[in-house]
Amino acid sequence: MVSQGMKNIIEQLRAFQAQASAEPSVEAIREGLETLAAMSRIPKGVKRKKLEIEGMKALWLTLPDIAKKNAILYLHGGGYVAGGIGTHRELVGRIALASKAHALLIDYRLAPEHPFPAALEDAMTAYRWLVSKEGISPKNIVIAGDSAGGGLTLATLIKLRDEGDPLPVAAVFLSPWTDLANTGETVKTKAEIDPFVSPEGLEMMAEIYLGDADARNPLASPLYGNLQGLPPLLIQVGSAECLLDDAVRCAERAKSAGVDVTLEVWDDMIHVFQAFANMAPEGQKGIEKIGEFIQKFLK
Repeated sequence: MVSQGMKNIIEQLRAFQAQASAEPSVEAIREGLETLAAMSRIPKGVKRKKLEIEGMKALWLTLPDIAKKNAILYLHGGGYVAGGIGTHRELVGRIALASKAHALLIDYRLAPEHPFPAALEDAMTAYRWLVSKEGISPKNIVIAGDSAGGGLTLATLIKLRDEGDPLPVAAVFLSPWTDLANTGETVKTKAEIDPFVSPEGLEMMAEIYLGDADARNPLASPLYGNLQGLPPLLIQVGSAECLLDDAVRCAERAKSAGVDVTLEVWDDMIHVFQAFANMAPEGQKGIEKIGEFIQKFLK
């Protein structure tokens, strides 16, 4: 049964979606995410430190009681056109606490100002910085991301593998957007019940991010990539969201490539439901499952 807190969130999201649909624009998406995140706070027990990585803003979210050098590199969602440290700091802080690990949240470059492959380049830079400058072993790094950040996480794994970099020990995806051609059946079949994501919004954001790139370029749409040799993956997705098929197909293709995949489809949950953990118990439960998964690898 869906909690009252989640029902309230869904009502708020429907109002936001109606407004955004009336005026579809990058500005509306950015303002909407900032509004949703206005009440977010970094959880108690998590320290923050602002920094720059080769000119890119970033935020360390660290746990004072954890002495081990480890890191969750977190790639935020927002359709490649919105989102950042301010919108995702609470979610990432909660994941850090549940995982008993430090987390690095980066402000990768956004479209339309910086279309594909800028976000991927920044994710690569951040990962290599953790390894070479911070001295953290890839065996102690997990990459995670939600929505577009989930797709970016998978694309980063593919590019790291192809360029011969040592891969992180595991990766986590929250409602990943892995197919910018938007061919999943649920993009249409779930449109009426998804209060957060719309087919029109996905098409607009894909066009803006891709620029002149092919929508089936595996570094933009990693669903079409070679997934062999990737580390263990955890994928969480809601059953009531347009990107359900992106997650399910991603899991199927990864398993076919011999990857260890855990797919969790959460009944009646919406897109990136974990982001609403401060208002709905389902969100925190999802985060706790993420923490259990990460702790198996960051020992």
